[in-house]
Amino acid sequence: MAIDFTLAPEHEEIRKRVRAFIQGTVVPALEEIAEVGEGDREAYLRTLFRLRSQAKAEGLWLPHMPKEWGGMGLGHVELAMVQSEAAKTRVGPWVLNCMAPDEGNMHTLLHWATDEQKEKYLRPLLEGTQMSCFAMTEPEVAGSDPTLIRTEAVRDGDEWLINGHKWFISNARRANFAILIARTEKDVPEGSRGATTAFLVDLPSPGWNDVREVETMHGSTGHSEIVIEDLRVADSQILGGRGNGHRLGQHRLGPARLAHCMRWISQAETALDMMVDRALNRYSHGSPLAEKQGIQWMIADSAMELYQCKLMVLHAASKIDKGEDFRTEVSMAKHFVANSLNRIVDRAIQVHGALGYSTDTPLASMFQHARWARFADGADEIHQMRIAERTIAAYRATGSTSAATGGLPL
Repeated sequence: MAIDFTLAPEHEEIRKRVRAFIQGTVVPALEEIAEVGEGDREAYLRTLFRLRSQAKAEGLWLPHMPKEWGGMGLGHVELAMVQSEAAKTRVGPWVLNCMAPDEGNMHTLLHWATDEQKEKYLRPLLEGTQMSCFAMTEPEVAGSDPTLIRTEAVRDGDEWLINGHKWFISNARRANFAILIARTEKDVPEGSRGATTAFLVDLPSPGWNDVREVETMHGSTGHSEIVIEDLRVADSQILGGRGNGHRLGQHRLGPARLAHCMRWISQAETALDMMVDRALNRYSHGSPLAEKQGIQWMIADSAMELYQCKLMVLHAASKIDKGEDFRTEVSMAKHFVANSLNRIVDRAIQVHGALGYSTDTPLASMFQHARWARFADGADEIHQMRIAERTIAAYRATGSTSAATGGLPL
């Protein structure tokens, strides 16, 4: 079995164009805004929308979507290099319109929506004129187990009456619509995967109450707490068929987890670059830090981990592109990349000393966001549980764990 992650010439050209656009256009524009002060919200938004228009004009819009829907038609392996280049700056994925949660929702609508639903909800997302959210997580039950969802939808004629409680719903305050997961099947026992249904909810709607934006260790983040009281949704607003909420959610989260990993790799690489630069330019006790063995170990460990991250993401992406079962590989990548990001950024802070702990560099903010990565889209422990289950199942089925470790020819 040949494994070749070499980019085709046309894709290498795209990677270079994305890098040039991010470094030559997006970064300078953001630096100009920073000099004026981000308090000028209008100027900040004008700049972002201008950058989006430039991305469209340069053919760097929607890298993850098919060409017939106005995208670049890239596979997941090619998307990895675009996402990693775009994420070198905080707003890069948004400028190219391939940011979470809209990116995952676009894939979901493309594969599960009716033609009418695609025109109403997918097309405005692709055009960049609307935004969306995915409302699944609840405070009363474990967010990593969607079979426990308590939000309930009851049929009432041609409508559904929905009541429940959601939180950490990213983008909710900016969203024009939500993909809402609710329990619809009363005769299915709790814990079953066929108990929930996905609904498309126009926002704002009576009964959808945005209570607050949840404060986290890095401030207000756009993650909302939502109380749903007697929200009425037409039967035609079901997405993907009744009882398919769990399947739809898992179909969405697999590639979305990997897209997060692609962006996290960019952050880890930035942290490693900063670590090496600091080590080369900081002089202490008779020599640069780069000549101290303890610092060299931190650099070496970070380089090895980043190498593993890249290989895991590329291999998982290749399995998605081939239509193979990618669940174990994506779980492994999500767990490993999230933890590696934490370790690499932490080492970079250590090498920078007090400067790294300050807000004079981006490392402090990067570390706060990195900590979130270990439970976003499934906590570490859930992914470990699933990986173990599939490893045991592979051994039971074949007498070998090889199929659970990538199915590679060695």
